[in-house]
Amino acid sequence: MTRDEKKVIIDSLTEKLKENPFFYITDASGFTVAEVNAFRRTCFEKGVEYKVYKNTLIAKALENLDADYSKLVEGALKGFSGILFSKETSNLPAKVLLDFRKKQGGKDNRPLFKGAGIDSDVFLGEDNLKVLSSLKSKGELLGELIGLLQSPAKNLVSALQSGQNNLTGVLKTLGDRNEN
Repeated sequence: MTRDEKKVIIDSLTEKLKENPFFYITDASGFTVAEVNAFRRTCFEKGVEYKVYKNTLIAKALENLDADYSKLVEGALKGFSGILFSKETSNLPAKVLLDFRKKQGGKDNRPLFKGAGIDSDVFLGEDNLKVLSSLKSKGELLGELIGLLQSPAKNLVSALQSGQNNLTGVLKTLGDRNEN
């Protein structure tokens, strides 16, 4: 591969990393062609993109970003590396990895989770995968926040409405008493 070809790949990977604030680095070494195709199909069905790159090209692309990914470069870029990209949801690639492993019968932990970059934060090691899969998406968090903000207003309206019925009943009873 010539220097110009490498530069084109690094530039396109840099752009892809900028466009996708959530990316996971995995190791699918030892997969057969059929297993790799099944993994790619699963990723495609879930809306996650999976690409394989050389570690040196990934490292150069990460250096071009504004955030500090040096821990990710040192800790995750060894051996075979593929990247899962997600634009919208931070936990989707983790869920895809866990679902694919479950479909395989849970016999092994492939593809291995090496590390992730989530909004400039770095997560390394297999033990973080379950934590990342349980993260709530931005939409889920906004939904919860809106629900919490609406709750006091709903309670107030409900109390006013129930009080109105009580107040009306009391006034009617008092009015009936005065007439007698």
